[in-house]
Amino acid sequence: MKIFHLAIADTWHAAQQSGTYTVSTLGLDLTDVGFIHCSQAEQLDGVHERFYREVSDPVLLLLTIDTDLLTSPWQLDSVVGEPLPFPHIYGPLNVEAVVTAEPFRRSTSS
Repeated sequence: MKIFHLAIADTWHAAQQSGTYTVSTLGLDLTDVGFIHCSQAEQLDGVHERFYREVSDPVLLLLTIDTDLLTSPWQLDSVVGEPLPFPHIYGPLNVEAVVTAEPFRRSTSS
């Protein structure tokens, strides 16, 4: 399965050097939250609007993660008020699981 994470470019580039990524969401780390927040494709625009709208392109990257390549456990978790469950990674994200890292572009359907 492919899941997605919005990342600040500088933070992602540092993770590529270290081999792991531990940012949960903007301003929070894995140690603060206990997991890394991710999204399904249909959830990306909403996540961007709620948490990242002040971050300008091309600083904001869309990481596409292949769950088959993760070394940390992950699962889909229900969130109150949300129609779809959100994917969460319960440990560091190994950079090899990220199959693409591209500048984030909002969908044109929003």
